[in-house]
Amino acid sequence: MKKTFYLFNPGILERKDNTLKFTPVSEESGVALPESKPRYLPVEDIDEFYVFGSLKTNSALYNFLGQKGIIVHFFDYYENYTGSFMPRDSLLAGRMILAQVSFYQDRKKRLVVAKKFIEGAISNMMKNLKYYQRRDRDLEREIQAMETLGGLIESAPGIEELMGLEGQIRTYYYEAFNRIINDFEMQGRSKQPPKNEINALISFGNMICYTFCLKAIHQTQLNPTISYLHEPGERRYSLALDLAEIFKPLLVDRVIFKVLNKKEIQEKHFDRNLNWCLLNESGKKIFIKALEDKAAETIKHRSLKRSVSYRHLIKLECYKLSKHLLKIEEYQPFKMYW
Repeated sequence: MKKTFYLFNPGILERKDNTLKFTPVSEESGVALPESKPRYLPVEDIDEFYVFGSLKTNSALYNFLGQKGIIVHFFDYYENYTGSFMPRDSLLAGRMILAQVSFYQDRKKRLVVAKKFIEGAISNMMKNLKYYQRRDRDLEREIQAMETLGGLIESAPGIEELMGLEGQIRTYYYEAFNRIINDFEMQGRSKQPPKNEINALISFGNMICYTFCLKAIHQTQLNPTISYLHEPGERRYSLALDLAEIFKPLLVDRVIFKVLNKKEIQEKHFDRNLNWCLLNESGKKIFIKALEDKAAETIKHRSLKRSVSYRHLIKLECYKLSKHLLKIEEYQPFKMYW
């Protein structure tokens, strides 16, 4: 099975026949460190890279990665996702692109799809809260408020109003985090940069979930730049943002509750400044492993009658959306049923 490799340190990535050589370098000088041993990675073992430090390479290497179907995701110093190198879109089909554009341009059709994404997201957020409500956390206020607002989704007249409702629902949802998580306080949602530990985990985890969705889209005929809930824009794959709404409660939020309540991640795993709080390298490694473990977990799929991983659920979601756009079968978002 191919693996995902995470590169946390600055380094040089080179090709050596069918092996990739990664050599850590000094962040200041860009020169290889005397005590650092190069890491050799057989190409057949690699699925994708996540790059968190500066990476020195050349166009010939990217040509090689493209031929091998290897994806590279890039993040900046503040853990913000900055972009991806994607191999050639060999699966893209004209018929699907036309269908995607047709649904985007038709206001009513676009709104139907956008509401489905929100419907799935709210259902999965509610499942999280009700899970902890049954474990003696007093979340009745947030649950009732979210149910009331969720009842307005169907009558939302446009995308802007829909996004407004979704924002209000998430406000109540995040307010519940303080009674779910034991030793940290959220103090409201803050981004770019996050101002405390919970926000740091949410922002970082959401970006990883976004890349999971982007990869799943890339493995289908869908074009990642044509979206329905989020407005398509330059320099972003907005359909991955749409799909991530459904899976963030399943993958990211559940993992955050676990790693904090079980003290797998503690205060020592964060770097702080006056205006921001970020995971340090050891914290990233722990959190990424927890996310990868969660994505690899399996559930018994009701329709397929077999076990599938959470990561594969995202790909199945792409197939369901494709069928809807091609008018084969109405799209129903994935909702937790356990």
